[in-house]
Amino acid sequence: MDLIALPKSVLRLQYRVVRFPLGVIERQLRILPPDAMPRLMYERGLGMLDGIVGSVVGDEDIATRGALANERAQAVIRAEELDRKAADERRAADEELRRAHERAADEREDARRKREQEVEQARSQRAAREKQAGQEAAQKKAAQTAQAERQAEKQRQSAEATKRKQQAVVREAEKQASEPAKIALEDAVAKKLESKKAEEHAKKAGNLADAEKSARKSQ
Repeated sequence: MDLIALPKSVLRLQYRVVRFPLGVIERQLRILPPDAMPRLMYERGLGMLDGIVGSVVGDEDIATRGALANERAQAVIRAEELDRKAADERRAADEELRRAHERAADEREDARRKREQEVEQARSQRAAREKQAGQEAAQKKAAQTAQAERQAEKQRQSAEATKRKQQAVVREAEKQASEPAKIALEDAVAKKLESKKAEEHAKKAGNLADAEKSARKSQ
């Protein structure tokens, strides 16, 4: 028998009978949260069924009820999808924020290491400059010391040469000053020796004369 050929009032009555247990199940599912997927899927299916049957039997109340139930389920599903999408976006934003924080932390760490390297490099360069300056100062001091020593040695040698010259001059002056005295002394000694010889000769001559006199007296 063709269902369309039946009076719509009979079909409406039959649908109410069939739908009663489905309504009982619907009311039982209402203990679940409004966004619970089993409740949404059941209400959506039941709303689609009400919409189809309401259109077939010409019952505007059933069709409207089905459309409202379907729209509510669709709205909740869309809201769930939007919530999931928003959650995904929040997670993505949080992940991007976390990555940005990590990049910022890495950049800060790189900047810190770079500053430390620059400071260490500056210290090394300063230490190298100080070492070089110390070496140059030591070399300069050594050169000055060597030059002073050479100058002192030169002055010492010059002083010794001057002293030797002065000593030679003094010795020559002493020699020239003592030469006449030496000659006079030699002359005096020679004269004294001659005088002594003359005295001895005279004494010998006197003794000889006395002896001759004594000899003549004895004859």
